[in-house]
Amino acid sequence: MRSLTLEYLDALSFKKEHIAALRAIGEFKGKQELYYQQSPEVLNNLIGLAAIESTISSNRIEGVSAEPGRVEALVLKTTKPKNRDEREIAGYRDALVIIHESWEAMNFNINVIKQLHTVVFRYTEEAGGEWKTGENQIVERDRLGRITRIVFTPVLAADTPAAMEQLVERHRAAIEAGHDPLVIIPLTILDYLSIHPFREGNGRTARLLTLLLLYHHGYNVGRYISLERIIEESKKSYYETLNASSQQWHEGEHDPFPWLTYWWGVMIRSYKEFEERVGTLKPSQGSKTEQVEIAVKRQIKPFTFSEIESECPGVGKDMIRVVLRQLRDQGRLRAEGTGRGAKWFKIEGRWD
Repeated sequence: MRSLTLEYLDALSFKKEHIAALRAIGEFKGKQELYYQQSPEVLNNLIGLAAIESTISSNRIEGVSAEPGRVEALVLKTTKPKNRDEREIAGYRDALVIIHESWEAMNFNINVIKQLHTVVFRYTEEAGGEWKTGENQIVERDRLGRITRIVFTPVLAADTPAAMEQLVERHRAAIEAGHDPLVIIPLTILDYLSIHPFREGNGRTARLLTLLLLYHHGYNVGRYISLERIIEESKKSYYETLNASSQQWHEGEHDPFPWLTYWWGVMIRSYKEFEERVGTLKPSQGSKTEQVEIAVKRQIKPFTFSEIESECPGVGKDMIRVVLRQLRDQGRLRAEGTGRGAKWFKIEGRWD
């Protein structure tokens, strides 16, 4: 669409820091196979954890959530959804599974985009997979839910079908012209969100499409690390850079680099985290201590012993207990309750 014309792409001017980011991601990709040769148990555990985190975070960004423990049960299909939010969570779970298992057969086209949106809403009364029929706007609201500012006005409903067809075609043409997928993928998502083709569910569908497009070009980190969680943890920057790069988008005079820089940062952090989780699994006690500390550092909410245990399959229960107690004695954690059911809290300012 606006960001994907060959003229626009050819006019982009990359600074040294942009090239460095692209090179870093390429180097991480080149090392992927080395890590795939690590313990299958570790990788399988990462896949399951990423699915849970992605389902939680991508929905929570949009204000869709469930009670603690319910999302994991929904992802594992050990329970059935009991309300609208949980039905949307179950739909996102299904869409992730489809991408992970069938991405090779899923080209970036209108049918696939509509299919993913349909799956997200398959358990709700929402008519998934249908382009919007009314106008929608990106707005800011106050604490009472009142609109305080119109941030961006997407493509009109009447123009949406043609805009989406053009998006798909220009994405294909840009890739065939040899432009770097690490530039084309985030610009495709920027244009998709600027079109905002569905009445709701655009953000979640965009994150699913991001995962799919990354798979198409051999960037498989999203299978093991939740990109959605990293986006949620940096949600303020996510919205700020998306807003910055959307200004004058309709005129084709927008600056894509705030969004590109943010997106590349998400990728770099994802790969670093992947290497931390897999690469620290060594036989020495010191590395196991470090692995537990890294798992604790990643937590953004109060957590339980079992949650740390699931992230550290190569570490024994006794070692995890020792590390948690050490962190508590260092003033970096506090605990409420006792035993495996205790809730652990990170002490603010002690994990910088």
